[in-house]
Amino acid sequence: MRHGIKLSKKQSPKTDEELKGMSDIPYVSTVGNIQYVVQYTRPDIAYALSMTSRYQTYTGEAHWSTVRTILKYLKRTKDMFLIYDCGELILEGYSDASFQLGDDHAKSQSSFVFKLNGGVVAWKSSKKATTVDSTRETEYIATS
Repeated sequence: MRHGIKLSKKQSPKTDEELKGMSDIPYVSTVGNIQYVVQYTRPDIAYALSMTSRYQTYTGEAHWSTVRTILKYLKRTKDMFLIYDCGELILEGYSDASFQLGDDHAKSQSSFVFKLNGGVVAWKSSKKATTVDSTRETEYIATS
């Protein structure tokens, strides 16, 4: 997802005509296909998928445009792959959390990734079920 893109419910169709125009768009199935790719081979787009998968009920043109951008990125980078070094086993872990993602999302987002010998072996990006009041609480919840 390009830096600075903000998706929200405000970008959803507001009229029956707009709803009808978006009804033929294969948004849900496309997001599902991308989810399969993220799960097995492309952790680099987990965050973008997480953001776009929130708008499957009332999909607007901005949401669909973002999904198309993800598909273009996948096409451009199809020859890239994970490489695992065969040396000594070194496990690295990283985590991050963001506090209240915008107008539509009072909940925080947290992510983690684990690498073994330079290759990603586990990852997750998810919206937390609880609402917090500070970045400190967000970081604490992300580590628990």
